[in-house]
Amino acid sequence: MAYQIWLRALVFAFWASLAAGAHADDWECRDRPAPQVTFIQFQSPNLAAPQSPLTIKGKLSIPARANARRNCFDFDNYPSKKRGHGDNHKLPAVLILHGSSGVDARGDFYEAALNVAGIATLQIDMWEARGVTGGTNRPQLPILTVPDTFSALAFLSAQANIDPDRIGVLGFSWGGVMSLASAERAYAGQFGGGRKFAAHVAHYPVCYAANNAAILRAFGVSPAQAGTLFQNLTGAPVLIQIGSKDSYDNSAAPCRALAASVNPSNGDVVDVVEYPGAFHGWDRLMVPVTAADPFANQGSYLLGTSAIPSISIVPDVAQAHASRERVVRFFRGNL
Repeated sequence: MAYQIWLRALVFAFWASLAAGAHADDWECRDRPAPQVTFIQFQSPNLAAPQSPLTIKGKLSIPARANARRNCFDFDNYPSKKRGHGDNHKLPAVLILHGSSGVDARGDFYEAALNVAGIATLQIDMWEARGVTGGTNRPQLPILTVPDTFSALAFLSAQANIDPDRIGVLGFSWGGVMSLASAERAYAGQFGGGRKFAAHVAHYPVCYAANNAAILRAFGVSPAQAGTLFQNLTGAPVLIQIGSKDSYDNSAAPCRALAASVNPSNGDVVDVVEYPGAFHGWDRLMVPVTAADPFANQGSYLLGTSAIPSISIVPDVAQAHASRERVVRFFRGNL
């Protein structure tokens, strides 16, 4: 009897010590040093005024080193050794590109999770250098900001602690258009200087507009000239996330159609994930807003069939966290 009591006490103590250790590790992980944050700038070609390069500003966030025994990012063993790279002190990185409203809560929301996963991030402001204040005076066509994407790639590639072969890009709305454009060989060849991104995520990137010549007639340009060409891809994986109530595409169908049109000739690299009931910008965890946009409602205004339509940007907390988890998994698996 005494032996059984002693044995039960021993087992209880063992499991209690494990629980206490896990709890301690959780707190140690949460209390690890904050990422190293620096505010940077670099030059980018100005297609609107070639003699006046733009100075693009951004926030570079480098994950903090953590103890390998803790249940969190281990600088020494993840992810460089996982990928077999010789220098295990070089990190993967993700460029984060804002939407038409400019830098907002979405960047920090994804930055935090990516940094915890051991991935460096660079958020850039494409608007400040151009004097843009929001959607009402954004650049007329996406091509005007495509160079910023590749200039940021060049900046990240030059950092001593970043692996130039493992840099991805995540974009929202206008930034999502940039993410798709940077996966197109034509733009990578024109602006990349021999560099390309290793993985792309595009959130609600106005899929119907890709390769769509009809909506560009009023501008007098082709999709290639507009920055909306998406046909011959670099081969890097592309994840498109879209809400079923998106005010531009009106459903996930245009994104699925886009993927179906390019996948057969590009190695099935494009994947589409739909969020049922989600509006445009579901992961913008700020108060809902509405705004007029001539590119909304599948370009009905540009096609001459309606007045300028409105878009609804409505947050969805649960789906925002689900999409963020998927983004982290995607980059961890592809960088």
